[in-house]
Amino acid sequence: MKQVFFLDFDGTVTKDDVVATMVKKFCRPGWKELNDQWERGELSTEQVANKTFQLFDATITDIYRLLDTIELDDYFADFVQLCNDKNYSIYILSDGYGLLIKYILQRHGLGDLVVYANELVADNSGYSISCTHLNDQCGKCGTCKKTLLHKLKEKSTLAVYAGDGYSDTCVCHEADVVFAKNSLLSYCQDKNVPAIPYTSFKDIIQWIKKRPTNC
Repeated sequence: MKQVFFLDFDGTVTKDDVVATMVKKFCRPGWKELNDQWERGELSTEQVANKTFQLFDATITDIYRLLDTIELDDYFADFVQLCNDKNYSIYILSDGYGLLIKYILQRHGLGDLVVYANELVADNSGYSISCTHLNDQCGKCGTCKKTLLHKLKEKSTLAVYAGDGYSDTCVCHEADVVFAKNSLLSYCQDKNVPAIPYTSFKDIIQWIKKRPTNC
């Protein structure tokens, strides 16, 4: 069975959460309370982002300078190469910002990866986000990973998901195999969702290599 990989980005592909790093560096006090409201489901991604940007003091140049310091998982490039060798598709599904994700990937020579994320909008009035992959019936996340997984998964493929946080909790119920760490792993354990604990893409590489070639 052919495998297709769906990946969270912040804290999964990257060592640190890019959006959280940006918020901590550039926001005035008040952002943590907003984030807590988001994690409790009291604010949607779009609402919390736009409220947080009201506390934001940074130029786009400042943001790019910060992005230049972001490191990928040490084994992510090897994982991508292995998937390319085996003709396994990779989709990045993120509730973060496409502009930031694509910049980071291009900086590491991985700009060809397919990314689904919210769009960061910068104009004279400041910053906001556009949620082009929103599930109107729910509206909680800006990017509905659950909808995208079902849309992108081909027939007779094994859908493998890897993530680490709050925005991965819905989609983890839909994947055939889940790799989880941090708060996603705690969620899976609490909700009895089968999940494989992992610390880096080295673990996922080893899992791929151990599977029979006809699986």
